[in-house]
Amino acid sequence: MNAISATPFIASKKLTLADPDWVRYALIGLTLGIMGMFLVLPLATVLIEAFAKGWSTYSASLTHPDALAAMRLTVLVAVITVPLTTVFGVSAAWAIARFEFRGKSLLITLIDLPFSVSPVIAGLIYVLIFGAQGWLGPWLSEHDIKIIFAVPGIILATLFVTFPFVARELIPLMQEIGHEEEEAALSLGASGWQTFFKVTLPNIKWALLTGVLLCNARAMGEFGAVSVVSGHIRGLTNTLPLHVEVSYNEYDFVGAFACASLLAALAIVTLVFKTILEWKRSQALKASRPAGE
Repeated sequence: MNAISATPFIASKKLTLADPDWVRYALIGLTLGIMGMFLVLPLATVLIEAFAKGWSTYSASLTHPDALAAMRLTVLVAVITVPLTTVFGVSAAWAIARFEFRGKSLLITLIDLPFSVSPVIAGLIYVLIFGAQGWLGPWLSEHDIKIIFAVPGIILATLFVTFPFVARELIPLMQEIGHEEEEAALSLGASGWQTFFKVTLPNIKWALLTGVLLCNARAMGEFGAVSVVSGHIRGLTNTLPLHVEVSYNEYDFVGAFACASLLAALAIVTLVFKTILEWKRSQALKASRPAGE
């Protein structure tokens, strides 16, 4: 029986070893070439153009009042949207993974909606609802409330494109780990909050941090939806990606690429931390499994 069961493994191993070297090198070369063309080369171009006129011009571009205002607004939007998205993601993941209810599949589909809808369309929807000629426009004007072409509209648009990230990281993990430990804690007299902070949170912390990290990167780098609702008002509603576009259209190439280098650095840092968190998550899952599995 052992010899028979081992035969497929030996055959597959021989098949792998029999692959020509040129196939292996061609696939590796193709992968590296695509990564170099679409990842390394654009990043290198951004850095080269940003420092094309020296460090003094680069630093002057970053300290320009419009650039500083764009940075402040970008950070403000992230500071507001990321906690809200985190609360929604944890709540949605908890409901989907722990309870059975009518409309559960619909809720999962709605969570995935921002992944399939263009951000520009999302921005246009907010204009249709909150714009001067929109459904709520007259009422908002009467009460002197401004959403479109103002910070609230930018926050709403950013929330739309970011709210799936935390939930999508947590849902499969919480479904996989089950709820036996939580039931045991509750049966021993722990409260709901104690169960969450001492049992649930330690089990999901790495996935939660990954979702928060991806949410923050998307919030700071979002362009399409924010572009529609912002109005491109200098110093007021231009986030950092919008400031890059405005600077480039005005032929301020160094200023555009200088700010773009900050976004590129954010992307690189996000990828590095995402890799670390995913490794931590895999290690935690291995440690939680019984020996021999």
